[in-house]
Amino acid sequence: MRESPCLVGERVYLRQIKKEDLIYIHKWVNDPEISGLIGQVGKMSPEQVDEWFEKVEADNNRVWFAVVLKESDRIIGEAGLLRMFDEWRTTDLSMIIGEKAVWDQGYGTEAIILLLQYAFRNLNFHRVAIGVVGFNERALHFYKKVGFREEGLQRDGYYYDHSYYDFVMMSILDNEYWNLWGDITSD
Repeated sequence: MRESPCLVGERVYLRQIKKEDLIYIHKWVNDPEISGLIGQVGKMSPEQVDEWFEKVEADNNRVWFAVVLKESDRIIGEAGLLRMFDEWRTTDLSMIIGEKAVWDQGYGTEAIILLLQYAFRNLNFHRVAIGVVGFNERALHFYKKVGFREEGLQRDGYYYDHSYYDFVMMSILDNEYWNLWGDITSD
């Protein structure tokens, strides 16, 4: 995993994920509602979460963060860039706000803006992409709100609860991000 700086916003900060954070990841990926919405297949044991973390740490084409509330240092989610391909200036993104008690309070928006600013300004990417489970209306609305555009479907790309669902492929380009958000976290 590439070294990740601490990204600080008004109410949240993103810091490099640590082994002691895995208890939260384990909780979130094993929550049936969250796992269905993100495309997680099956439950993960603590050992499998450890294996995931080891893969993340060994992969120089990833950077991963814990999403933390500033006022309490409480971890509420995780986010990262993966499949970073510097030659094409493109990467994929993943983000989960796993603590349901803080959903719909703007923390995810602040976290994604920090992560996108890091991707575009610090890492000089041109394109950031994500695949969203087609029935996850909350996520589709969220990513559109922060500037992502639909660019295609993986038809029946996700099998869940005895049915097939589409994956909606979305992306945002650097100029789209800057036109929408500017450099809002600069000093």
